[in-house]
Amino acid sequence: MIREHRNREKLINYYKIFINKDITDPNVHPWIKESWELSKQYQVNPKKIPATARLSAYELAQLQSKHSDAIEYLDNFIDSIVDFLHEYNLCLTIMDSECTVLKKYANPTSRLIDRLEGVSLTTKNVGTLSCNIVKEHKVPFWVFGPEIWLEELHEMNSGSVPIMVNGELTYIVSLTVMEYEKIPQDVVLALLFTLKTALELNIRQSLNIKAQKAILDAAPFAVYHIMSEDKIVYANRMGEERLSAINAINENKETAHLKDIVLNYTHTPIYDGFQGISCYNRETTWITNNKTYEDITTVVPLKNSEDDEDVQSVVTVSMPIEDLRTLVAHASGYTAKYSLSSMVGESKAFVQMKERAYRVARNKNHILLQGEAGIGKQRLAHGIHMASMRMAGPLISINCADSTPELLEQDIFGAATDSDVSHPGKLELASKGTLFIDEIEKLPSSIAKMLAKALSEKKTHRIGESLERSIDVRIIAASDANLRRLTEKGQFDEKLFNIISRSIIRVPSLRSRRDDIPMLSINIIEELSKQHQMEPKVLLPESLEVLRTYDWPGNIKQLQSVLEYSFFNTSGHEIYPTDINLMGSVKPDNKWKTDKEIFLKAWKAAGGNVSRLSNLLSVSRVTLYRYIKKYGLEK
Repeated sequence: MIREHRNREKLINYYKIFINKDITDPNVHPWIKESWELSKQYQVNPKKIPATARLSAYELAQLQSKHSDAIEYLDNFIDSIVDFLHEYNLCLTIMDSECTVLKKYANPTSRLIDRLEGVSLTTKNVGTLSCNIVKEHKVPFWVFGPEIWLEELHEMNSGSVPIMVNGELTYIVSLTVMEYEKIPQDVVLALLFTLKTALELNIRQSLNIKAQKAILDAAPFAVYHIMSEDKIVYANRMGEERLSAINAINENKETAHLKDIVLNYTHTPIYDGFQGISCYNRETTWITNNKTYEDITTVVPLKNSEDDEDVQSVVTVSMPIEDLRTLVAHASGYTAKYSLSSMVGESKAFVQMKERAYRVARNKNHILLQGEAGIGKQRLAHGIHMASMRMAGPLISINCADSTPELLEQDIFGAATDSDVSHPGKLELASKGTLFIDEIEKLPSSIAKMLAKALSEKKTHRIGESLERSIDVRIIAASDANLRRLTEKGQFDEKLFNIISRSIIRVPSLRSRRDDIPMLSINIIEELSKQHQMEPKVLLPESLEVLRTYDWPGNIKQLQSVLEYSFFNTSGHEIYPTDINLMGSVKPDNKWKTDKEIFLKAWKAAGGNVSRLSNLLSVSRVTLYRYIKKYGLEK
């Protein structure tokens, strides 16, 4: 609030009446009245400047560091008007939003010079001042000398302006006029409003720049601003990291010329950009003395105006293809679903296996999981990935029994469909993460040799291409068979076995940890309930005993199938023994006599044991032998 010049003698009289008689003249400004009353309430002595608590030198330095951007801007601004301040004996101060003086700019001969920085100029500490009225009301305000609470300052005038950013009081800037007759009030006000506008604009721009920098530094791609002489004037965090990797940036963040470090510079989209040619999401190879990069690159030429033909600079956004594949892998759901803690059991064999999994997860070795089919090797692989240093990377799975050798080779290594189009394999997609290879014992020998070579050299090439690409992947392989014995018999590649078997985890069968079956069964039912958002169901003790005493030739996979069938086909909330069909979805009716597929499911559920299958189907062993022969199965 800007106020016109007031009669100084009247103002002195108003002040004395309030101090001596506690009476406020109607002509006293309401905000001054309010501040005087607070000053008296806080018992601030008007006769002398109080020994106000001042920040220590360390505390002041910390506070100034926090507000360094605003102080630095004001330093530069004051440099251009310092003679003006000295000539008219003005004292300028910048305070934080709590009225603590961050820095003052005054004539060196002023008695205030050593008394302001680090002092809190609140009403409670010093009584009425323009700055603490601005703090309260958040609008510009001018205080004439006799309105200041401290009588020692009555020969001065003071004006303050709030520095508002995004609707919040950020700073207060004050100008104290020590010789008010030498300079018109309008001139002081003009200077204050100029400072207010300039500082608010600068702070907003600074915040925007910091936000933009934070966004660019967090982005998973390199960003560069390159001038016409091939000089990089800006690089975000990833850009600086890549420049450092090829020794193209020094400790002062000065960069070399691109044409001196990129050997194929004239064949890159940056060179084309300076010819006025834009490119978007183009696959680009950057060849340097240290390393060759493969990126997806966008280059945008910048001109002074649309009519200008000369390109002044280019902005380049470049993302490593390797990182792009990682993002795609995550977006495609190539992430771990289970942690090691989700695997339940208390038996000695299981606890020892789980503890070893935690230890192995933290080293860098490839891992081999050994054990019967259906024991949960895939879930274990998920848990190991989540407990490893690679948990932020993708987890990609492949089953060697699911496709032909030709398709399996392309699935692992990728393939070029023609001269312009090629697709990465899962070995590339799993870079910086984990590739889980299930039933690795069924991997053809020729592919096993290629995989061993790729893992040894940490490089791979797609089928139909000669270009080698770096890989950084951990293999977790799973085998139902004894892979060492197969290797000794020459049925599995020895080199690949040596690579993946540096850390072996043997997973116990379900029947070898029979006491874990009740706990595991309850956990499976709970997971089904959460997964399908259905009311939980309870396995009765006698039902748990049925499950515990069964041999489970199909291990956890078979248990899961049996419990899923019971969960979805039991109408009540309790699962009785009669609700449990040990053949899972295979009903013990006569359809198996005419349907080979149903018979095979029952055969697998019984683990190929004729006596067990005879009990499950309630038929004689002689009858079963007839159907085993009919369907071409061996005993």
